[in-house]
Amino acid sequence: MLFFKKMVSDFMDIDPVQRQSLLSFGSLLAVSGIGYVATFYFAHYLGPAVLGAYFLFLAYYGIFDLIGDGGLGGAAVKRISEGTAQNEYFTAFVILRLLLLGLSVVTFILISPFLAGLEKDGLLYWLILALVAGSLAGITGINLYGTAQVGIMQVSNLFNTLVKNLVQILAVFIGFGLGGLVAGLIAGMIAATVINLRFIRLGLSQCDRSHFAGLFSFSVWIFLSSGGLLIFTYADTILIGLFMTETDVGIYRVAFQLTSVASFLVVAFHTVLYPHISRWHAENQLTLIEYSLRRAFTYSLFLAIPVIAGGILLSEKLLYFLYGAAFTSGSPVLVILLFAQIGNIFMFLLTMCLNAMDMPRKTFYCTVFSAALNIVLNILLIPLFGIAGAAVATLVTMSVNAVLAYALLKSFIHIRIERGAVTHLVVSAFIMAGFLSVYLYVLPVRDFIGLAVVLALGAVIYFASVLLIDRTIRNDLKALLETMRIPGMP
Repeated sequence: MLFFKKMVSDFMDIDPVQRQSLLSFGSLLAVSGIGYVATFYFAHYLGPAVLGAYFLFLAYYGIFDLIGDGGLGGAAVKRISEGTAQNEYFTAFVILRLLLLGLSVVTFILISPFLAGLEKDGLLYWLILALVAGSLAGITGINLYGTAQVGIMQVSNLFNTLVKNLVQILAVFIGFGLGGLVAGLIAGMIAATVINLRFIRLGLSQCDRSHFAGLFSFSVWIFLSSGGLLIFTYADTILIGLFMTETDVGIYRVAFQLTSVASFLVVAFHTVLYPHISRWHAENQLTLIEYSLRRAFTYSLFLAIPVIAGGILLSEKLLYFLYGAAFTSGSPVLVILLFAQIGNIFMFLLTMCLNAMDMPRKTFYCTVFSAALNIVLNILLIPLFGIAGAAVATLVTMSVNAVLAYALLKSFIHIRIERGAVTHLVVSAFIMAGFLSVYLYVLPVRDFIGLAVVLALGAVIYFASVLLIDRTIRNDLKALLETMRIPGMP
């Protein structure tokens, strides 16, 4: 017990941003790991067609949840994180969020006859219930996020994922199929709401027109930008479902999910840095923003670069052993989407920084152009090249969005990449890839255990190479371990 208390005390001595990044990373690692394992099970048990129908459901949910949010969630986090009139802004957010929830449900009911894929398993009613549950989880989550309780929010997300996947696995095992997947999604949202309610700091209080205006002045641009981001997320899914089949949707989305490992760390940095950059901008501490953004680039690429190298070597084997033979046709798509994740990293961090620095209008400008381009490219390329065309559209438009965001942000802060560190990461990835190429030539992967051995060897070789080559990363890790009173590396 004393050892545990000491570990907690040592952990709390770490710099707050670094500590929250570790919490966010650990939670995301657990959440993603559980999610991937569950998807492996569903892919083998249900096949690509049922998974494709579920991904279409998630696409529709994302669209109508955006209508229900109206950009108010991001606006509330921004205003609350600024530290003034927090209860008043939260109250205004709750009122507007509930009104928009009603609008999104009514809109959905009116246009549902024109949406393909909702006629099975009572998905129409499931989607309405999901919108309600998601709104409640969102309201309580904004309360935590706006007050910088990132660690608690990550624990809540972890609990959400645990409950969701447990219910889904049990329901699928019993035989509920698509309905079981949706029921688990809703159960996880309800569980997250219960956890959030125990830690919220802000309460409802009297608010006036100025607080609604403060949210609207920011939310309209967040809403429009979020709409563009939603297009990146779901336009390809919906258009593949329109031009092709639910099976093709399942194969494409599984490949996309697997490649998201490459941009895994950027989600943690986005979650942690947004409220801090908002505060630093309000205090005119631009050097802190520049430094944090620069380090976020490096450590996001720390994982992305070796994942891309390994994914190119093992794309077909990964899909075959993790998801099943029915998904191996997505191997070329997986390779294309791996490179798209590089664009996603820069797009995600740069647009986050624009929003946190109170420039959502500029985020909208670059996002709306890229989103329109995404739709056009998907319409042109999917009929010609199938799901590979959708992957190319994603690669091009994410890259364009990142370039535009950089062009808009560079006038306000100095943006640069740590070229030396990134070069060391690339060199380490080449060392790993070279070793694995020889290993695979001598010992080809023939089963899941063989795949696991190759992945473990690749990780060890890459990590060791980085620590040997890059002194800065080695010192960062050593300092972190010493802060936590864990024996460091020489």
